[in-house]
Amino acid sequence: MTGSEETPSFRLAYVPGATPAKWVRIWNERLPGVPLTLVAVPSTEAADVLRAGEADAGLVRLPVDRTFFSAIPLYTETTVVVVPKDHLITAADEVSLADLADEVLFHPLDDVFDWDSPPGEPAFERPATTEDAVELVAAGVGLLIVPQSLARLHHRRDLTYRPVVDAPRSSVALSWPEEATTDLVEDFIGIVRGRTANSTRGRTPAKDEADQKRKRPEQTGTRQRQAAAKSTGGKPASRGARGRTGSGGAKPAAKRGKPRRKS
Repeated sequence: MTGSEETPSFRLAYVPGATPAKWVRIWNERLPGVPLTLVAVPSTEAADVLRAGEADAGLVRLPVDRTFFSAIPLYTETTVVVVPKDHLITAADEVSLADLADEVLFHPLDDVFDWDSPPGEPAFERPATTEDAVELVAAGVGLLIVPQSLARLHHRRDLTYRPVVDAPRSSVALSWPEEATTDLVEDFIGIVRGRTANSTRGRTPAKDEADQKRKRPEQTGTRQRQAAAKSTGGKPASRGARGRTGSGGAKPAAKRGKPRRKS
């Protein structure tokens, strides 16, 4: 925010396959006066969107540039191969990369895996997007390895998928520019980390404690008197005794004179 009159808001970018719905619901319950806007971005553009300040934070795929971004890993996905439903691979519950060595595998330009050596036989071209690659799989010209969430996102009735046990896996993280860690970013961090509504990260407890002291000054005074009495080894003086002088004990009895002898 640049002025006190601006309405605060929070913009959350998210890449394909990420599912922010649960956290958005909690945000709306806890901060109903602060609108949360979702910004859908391709995986390859998420970093640029955050650098440009077009979103306050994002659900992105690791890795990120840790010299510029902070990141909290959230979960790691199962990797699957997308195949036609009548493909021989569907006879197995899971497969390995070796099982796919003779298959044509698509590696779209927005592939989330950084392959040192892409598995399978190379396709005639690289599809522009994962969605385009799924269409080619449906046409029966090759297969596609993706995180499970992307297989679900681009689900088709004529396609299915199987886990690839030894393939790289993709992790999703909450990320934001480190120098732009605002109070609202901290609030969202608390939500994704499962903090309760009463939990804080230290920016409100001091205020709450001060409010409690202002509401209960007599309790604070009582604690101070008790602490002072404890330091001197005595008991706190009662209010009735504070106005007396001397040691605080009862006044000594008057000295009695000797009885007179009768004449």
